[in-house]
Amino acid sequence: MAHSQIQNTTIVGDGAMGTLCALMLAERGVSVTMWSAFPDHAAQLERDRENRQFLPGYRLPDSIRVTHEPARTFGDAELIVSAVPCQYMRSVWERLAPHAPHDVPVVSVAKGIEVDRLRLPTQIITDCTRPVPVACLSGPSIAPEVAERKPATVVVASHDQEVARMIQTIFSRPYFRVYTSTDPIGVELAGAMKNVIALAAGICDGIDAGCNAKASLVTRGLVEITRLGVAMGAKPETFAGLAGVGDLITTCISKVSRNRTAGEKIGRGMPTEEVIASTPSVVEGIPTTRSVLALAERFGVEMPIASGVAGVLFEGLSPSEAIHALMTRRLGAE
Repeated sequence: MAHSQIQNTTIVGDGAMGTLCALMLAERGVSVTMWSAFPDHAAQLERDRENRQFLPGYRLPDSIRVTHEPARTFGDAELIVSAVPCQYMRSVWERLAPHAPHDVPVVSVAKGIEVDRLRLPTQIITDCTRPVPVACLSGPSIAPEVAERKPATVVVASHDQEVARMIQTIFSRPYFRVYTSTDPIGVELAGAMKNVIALAAGICDGIDAGCNAKASLVTRGLVEITRLGVAMGAKPETFAGLAGVGDLITTCISKVSRNRTAGEKIGRGMPTEEVIASTPSVVEGIPTTRSVLALAERFGVEMPIASGVAGVLFEGLSPSEAIHALMTRRLGAE
């Protein structure tokens, strides 16, 4: 499918990233239908033409239509963007799949690993639909910054390189550069696991552990991410790229990163349940921590930082105890 032929797209999801994708596609002159799981929010978006809850300050052009009805979601769509948080993707796609076209590519912009089945976003989509070309778009791309047209560079990965190139072309802007990759597993794993390390980075900020500690944490966190990714069949170079170290850096230092901010609150003593309740957005790193450790056990990979994060999140371990455990582990070579 040539990119020049794409005139109609569907966005599944009404969060910050879904809204950003809708705005970027509309900017290119593409008609967009955005599906919301919530009737009241869909009505508010249609009426007010602004996503005040997740991406305030940006008017939705008239070329963006919002619906809650599955039967009115896909129409003549030639590209579908899946922007539903990972833990809700299966239920959403099971609901929408009977209405979705069977030959239209789907690109996921979600980051996470399903807790129950340990599936990645594109795998969930494939589970729920007939075989369609799938891709994932990931990298350092915090939605409010991109909406302000601050420069960002990301990667789109697919086993179908024609689809990857089409998505690359339709999303690229002077302020938004897109590379292609043939490693969707690595790109999705990197995007999911960096949120766990970002929680740890935020915890370091919350207890004022200092820049040395945070730099060490991010560096060794990348080692853990790469170790598990390679064990699962990903390419090691993916983790040295935009979806790996690039996204990791952004998420660990950004003041508006949901996961880093959640970690900072936890570091300051707020219980995990209260942190989850304090934001309307999904803090993907919290459920993903459980998924990552389950995968690490399955593939026989040691992940001490992720284990420490789980101890703090779910087992009552204090941040200082977790750091002490990391610092006093058996000495070894880098």
